[in-house]
Amino acid sequence: MIMSRIEAPRDEDTEATGNLLDRLRSGLPAEAVLTDPDITASYANDMASFCEAGTPSAVVLPRTVEQVQHIMRVATELRVPVVPQGARTGLSGAANASDGCVVLSLVRMDRILEINPVDRIAVVEPGVINAALSRAVNEHGLYYPPDPSSWETCTIGGNIGTASGGLCCVKYGVTAEYVLGLDVVLADGRLMSTGRRTAKGVAGYDLTRLFVGSEGSLGIVVRAILALKPQPSQQLVLAAEFGSSRAACDAVCRIMEGGHVPSLLELMDRTTVKAVNDLAHMGLPETTEALLLAAFDTHDPAADLAAVGALCEAAGATQVVPAEDVAESELLLQARRLALTALEAVKGTTMIDDVCVPRSRLGDMLDGIERVAEKYALTIGVCAHAGDGNTHPTVCFDAADPDESRRARESFDEIMALGLELGGTITGEHGVGVLKKEWLAREIGPVGVEMQRAIKTAFDPLGILNPGKLF
Repeated sequence: MIMSRIEAPRDEDTEATGNLLDRLRSGLPAEAVLTDPDITASYANDMASFCEAGTPSAVVLPRTVEQVQHIMRVATELRVPVVPQGARTGLSGAANASDGCVVLSLVRMDRILEINPVDRIAVVEPGVINAALSRAVNEHGLYYPPDPSSWETCTIGGNIGTASGGLCCVKYGVTAEYVLGLDVVLADGRLMSTGRRTAKGVAGYDLTRLFVGSEGSLGIVVRAILALKPQPSQQLVLAAEFGSSRAACDAVCRIMEGGHVPSLLELMDRTTVKAVNDLAHMGLPETTEALLLAAFDTHDPAADLAAVGALCEAAGATQVVPAEDVAESELLLQARRLALTALEAVKGTTMIDDVCVPRSRLGDMLDGIERVAEKYALTIGVCAHAGDGNTHPTVCFDAADPDESRRARESFDEIMALGLELGGTITGEHGVGVLKKEWLAREIGPVGVEMQRAIKTAFDPLGILNPGKLF
């Protein structure tokens, strides 16, 4: 097991920690090494529930590539585990600390180094906030599509580490499709460059894609070359109300089968709609069993919305309302962006799943989730990137109630099992981390686990990078 190779030398704990801190400080500014237990504890975990977190020996906040290299050289020499972190908005425990580790927070490496409108690329450091990059490239008439729901706070490095998605994936794809090249500090402190700046290139193995979604287990991303697109027209949104989730899923299938390419195709079930209304008083139709939002950013979005509206009506929509302008469209999208926050307010704690299934099985998935909610007597709201089959069943529970917490965890596992049964995957965009590593083994099988561990060993022979994650 990889974990067995990261045991620290058997010195007294205080002596070993002192040696570690002295070595780190020898190559870092004093303010870049945090040791106050109250402060380091605040870096111990991301936003996932039911994920254990340890106590770090220190938190380091480098500003340069050279400082990251120094940290990794010290960690390798002393056999100390390192847990890379971004903004800790993740939902799988991938950024959770392990006991005695060095938490390597990259949030201070936050420079946009280049925006090139001709090559349509941006070169950025890992701590750049997603929304900040989006706004910066917009000023050049360009567009960076990946837009996780936490885009105002999450970092590009974290997005790369978890291969995150967002609302626009149905048309524009996920983070992996926009990462052209990377600079990566390896476990022993060496700097490696992968990929390219060119529009295409097939030299050697695609190591860039290997790092995307690796959750910091193979190396530390310190620079990324990202592909950009021309800025599209302002999108218009349509809202369609359905008497059942099955009918809404039927509409999704009709839209995709018809060759339409919406910039967004999102679903909210009745539980989610009610939660959003309770939180923000947005006046969404609570009589609905499912609300479908479709958007187009084409040259004639009104015509596209009309065609999709007709398909929704054919699938049984009880009401179809196209937005008249951008402001009304943004109001509808705000309702969708509030979904997870609203569901959290239902009981105080949530477990957010992100099981992805083939679009043709989306109706089966939602029906199954409803059965799971009834079986465990829990409130489970579903919002979904319906256009790509990525569901977010959100289990609402009282963390102070042991029985309800147990039922929440069991229901979460049953939903993942349902996703695999329907030909899907346990995670479409949140990653594996701690939360789903047992389920990763079920999805990829023993040979898949063996090969993934072999890759991990090739890049990190001592097993010091983000141990205990993925498998």
